Amino acid sequence: MMRLFWLVSLRNSHHSLVQSRYAVAESEMVVVAFQAPPVPFHFRLSSPSPFAFPIIHKFPNTGGHTATIFSNKNAKPRVSLCSAQAQPAEEQASDVVRDRSVSVVLLAGGQGKRMGASMPKQYLPLLGQPIALFSFYTFAHMVEVKEIIVVCDPSYKDIFEDAKGNFQAELKFALPGKERQDSVYNGLQECAAVDPNSELVCIHDSARPLVLSVDVKKVLKDGLLNGAAVLGVPVKATIKEANSESFVVKTLDRKTLWEMQTPQVIKPELLRKGFELVNR
Repeated sequence: MMRLFWLVSLRNSHHSLVQSRYAVAESEMVVVAFQAPPVPFHFRLSSPSPFAFPIIHKFPNTGGHTATIFSNKNAKPRVSLCSAQAQPAEEQASDVVRDRSVSVVLLAGGQGKRMGASMPKQYLPLLGQPIALFSFYTFAHMVEVKEIIVVCDPSYKDIFEDAKGNFQAELKFALPGKERQDSVYNGLQECAAVDPNSELVCIHDSARPLVLSVDVKKVLKDGLLNGAAVLGVPVKATIKEANSESFVVKTLDRKTLWEMQTPQVIKPELLRKGFELVNR
């Protein structure tokens, strides 16, 4: 029988419950009993097991003092008691991305040679507008975004200037570099392009038009908590590892593979330190 190891923490605006580690079998259920005032609580569950994904539950504690956090229909309950303790207000807000605290670096300077089109793919029309504007509008509508630095050839600046409208996010521009990381560096460095008060830098490829604001918010929150985060999806295809002669060596376990997308979110000081190491 497979056993999953869960790290459980409970929080609200006034109290934080001691983190506990549980070994949970597939056929079991864990019930946490807690001593706390009847206010909404936030459950966060994380598991290092490749067979389980982190789960976040939000629920109101209205009268009852227990909550089921893992179960199936054949489960047998197991109860643990946790005690609440006061935490400073600033610690409670550590995972909250403030309004106007994010600088977006929108990469729109690629040439799209592999596409074989008459223009870079991010400027090809899709449903009546350039592809790059879909993600531009997504970020421009987000209250967390303070500024959008578009990294593009100057000949395409008017596309974004015309689309700016009445959005509160400030629009800035930087020149593209030879490689992608050079473009990111230009976006970070260009004439104080990134506001020094920004808490996060959010880097996105403008050729990816389908990113959703709900997913961006998740990556922003994880970036704030961990220093850096990136949007990704589990790999669905079968992936083979081959040798230099194109013979298959082994089949990789899909459960451990993720396809990286964008945005990439990172704290500005961490990104600057990274570039300092690369540019030595």
